[in-house]
Amino acid sequence: MTSEIIMNVTDRETRLALLEDGQVAEIHLERKGERGIVGNIYKGQVIKVLPGMQAAFVDIGLPRAAFLYVGDVYHHVHDFNIMESEEAEEGPQGENMSMSDGIEEHIPFFAPIEDLIEEGEDILVQISKEPLGSKGARITSHVSIPGRYLVFMPTVDHIGISRRIENETERLRLKDIISDIKPPSCGIIVRTVSEHEEADKLKADLSFLQGTWDRILEKEKRSPAPYLIYEDLDLCLRGVRDLFTENVTKLVVDSPQQRQRIIEFMDTFMPSLKPCVELYEGPEPIFDFYGIEMELNKALGRKVWLKSGGYINIDFTEALVAIDVNTGRYVGKRNLQETILKTNLEAAKEIAYQLRLRNIGGIIIVDFIDMDRQADREKVSNALQEALKKDKQKTNILKISELGLVQMTRKRTRESLTRTLCVPCSYCEGKGFLKSQTTVCYEILRAIAKHISYDCVGAMKVTAHPEVLKILFEQENDKIIQIQNKHNVIIQPNPDPNLHQEQYEISCG
Repeated sequence: MTSEIIMNVTDRETRLALLEDGQVAEIHLERKGERGIVGNIYKGQVIKVLPGMQAAFVDIGLPRAAFLYVGDVYHHVHDFNIMESEEAEEGPQGENMSMSDGIEEHIPFFAPIEDLIEEGEDILVQISKEPLGSKGARITSHVSIPGRYLVFMPTVDHIGISRRIENETERLRLKDIISDIKPPSCGIIVRTVSEHEEADKLKADLSFLQGTWDRILEKEKRSPAPYLIYEDLDLCLRGVRDLFTENVTKLVVDSPQQRQRIIEFMDTFMPSLKPCVELYEGPEPIFDFYGIEMELNKALGRKVWLKSGGYINIDFTEALVAIDVNTGRYVGKRNLQETILKTNLEAAKEIAYQLRLRNIGGIIIVDFIDMDRQADREKVSNALQEALKKDKQKTNILKISELGLVQMTRKRTRESLTRTLCVPCSYCEGKGFLKSQTTVCYEILRAIAKHISYDCVGAMKVTAHPEVLKILFEQENDKIIQIQNKHNVIIQPNPDPNLHQEQYEISCG
């Protein structure tokens, strides 16, 4: 599989797309004034300790207080040993850098949080999850600093090798190198790009990371809380650091200034890859030239068509994402079971692709088309798990049920593409539905009857959207005439195109 990194940079925003075999696999976006904060390190102050939740709120200078779980609290009296198998690959936002995943799963007992920290205490923390919706950022005091080849973790004694390095001989070689150069009482994760690299490169990367940590500690000593101590790289350089693997054949950027920054960054960390960096100077916008703009617009849609003619629907709720699979236009060739199986297998691959492309995380429920045969359900479940192997984010999948439901989770550190680029519809207020014009007409008729019961006599004015009034005074005109004759009242339409379709007003006199 060959990959390409395409960057579109303007004064207002930076957009990055990762193409795998010509297909858009990931899209990342960073806007001026809305830069991501995952990976940033702050000196914060504990403002509230909640023993009942075994958590605390920490002021780090953001609009909302950050959330600190007891498993993410580092204390010098504890010796945390993390299982090597827990290490996960990293993404361009520093995803999966937090050690909270491993700590929560492998330490059987936590001291009560009230014994570890107290209100008013200053604490060094790192952002592990962006603020999502109404929630503040999630933080950890188990700091991890990513480099090109390694991730340095000063609060845990651990050596981890990326799960994407599968050759056992190479894993042992890398572990031996790290064992020789690792300082005592700290942790190191070997990233995928370290495969087959020389020991000198790994040692140089570690030396740089140690120097960064020393500067962080020095800055912490002289800074008041709350204070931003360390800011991770911007999207351009972060993308180079985290996405430029051996599969990447070229990086194309449309900004001469950013190309120069990338070249200078590569001079320090990856000089051999500098020839892969190209400047795009074509007349067509770079995302249009590579077909990314069209794919980006498709990724915001609710319905995704499959090649066979089936489709999937993706719906967001407050707590989870529901994905529904349908046969659509696909009618199959032989029998119903084969039609269902083929549609579900195709949908499984597309769902894995869409989760990664749209950066959908949290709880996900997939409603596959019902399958009677257990063997078919296993095929679909295996196809979904196989397709998710390309995803850098950690996923957990339960077995498919007899009803065709799959329950799964995908690690979420930042908002999905939809929530990043879109806002709830101001017209339907995020419901996705409007009352029909006929429904509103019937509501108006009931409201008229209610007003008449309050001794409204003479003239009555109905103000509503023109399309609603058109139905009311045409299709329901006989009912209007009946009310006028019965109550000796004149009902006058007052169309207002600025009104919401569901809004109306009735006034007397």
